[in-house]
Amino acid sequence: MNNVHGILLIVGSMAAFSLEDMFIKHLSASVSTGQIMIILGVVCGLVFAGMSLVTRKRIFDPLAWKPLPLLRAGAEALGAVTFVTALSLVDLSTVAAVFQAMPLAVTMGAALFLGETVGWRRWSAIGVGFIGVLMIIRPGLAGFQPESLFVVATVIAIAARDLITRKLDARVASSVVALQAYLAIALAGAALMVFSGQSVVPLQSAHVGPYLGAIGFGVLAYYAIVTAMRIGEASALTPFRYTRLVFSIAAGMMMFGERPDMMTIAGATLIIGSGMYTFLRERRLAQAVAVAA
Repeated sequence: MNNVHGILLIVGSMAAFSLEDMFIKHLSASVSTGQIMIILGVVCGLVFAGMSLVTRKRIFDPLAWKPLPLLRAGAEALGAVTFVTALSLVDLSTVAAVFQAMPLAVTMGAALFLGETVGWRRWSAIGVGFIGVLMIIRPGLAGFQPESLFVVATVIAIAARDLITRKLDARVASSVVALQAYLAIALAGAALMVFSGQSVVPLQSAHVGPYLGAIGFGVLAYYAIVTAMRIGEASALTPFRYTRLVFSIAAGMMMFGERPDMMTIAGATLIIGSGMYTFLRERRLAQAVAVAA
């Protein structure tokens, strides 16, 4: 029964993340990306600071402010800069489709940098998944958008964040890690505004709803996914992360009139298929090791 509840929370989290992306894209039409990051970073950071205090977690625990957690926050900030920039320039459905390659990038990074064993089958699946990314981005072809490379940069940064997370001390509270990430996002947004010459846009009544939507759904999505991973088994929940693509395509079609072409859909299918194969292969190997032990 816990897995059922966890699956529902994962699906709800993916829907909330898609809605957060939709509101950020809507805001980016009239507000600079740096300003969006500052407001989201500060408000969401305050939310998680409050959560840390309510649950009596030590915000200034020395373990949480060592180089590794700070490096993780830096990777989060870099991923936020490239992701918000991509949302402002590229179709929501395209951003979501390429972003589905992130689990493949994590598997590849674990093999290259953490010494984890990855056999030829999973390397082949990673290769197929990145062929799907190339089908969506189409470098050198008529439909190529250079701005879509921001999504690829996001995949690399977020994969690095997840690999670093694996090495964090388990005693560091999740709410404190989230607080660090949002503080880094706010600082990155400020730096982006300064160095790119972005101007401050005064808050208007038309901005209030999208800001509240982005903040509210972002916090809900994070809370739901953390809760799901604590009550359910990762092996049962992970495949349902791919529902984010469905929600993002629907949001892009309804809100922005997007119509993904067949090449994008085919590429997304390759990415999801290879990701699912990689996940199932890892699960089978883990079961084999458990039986042998």
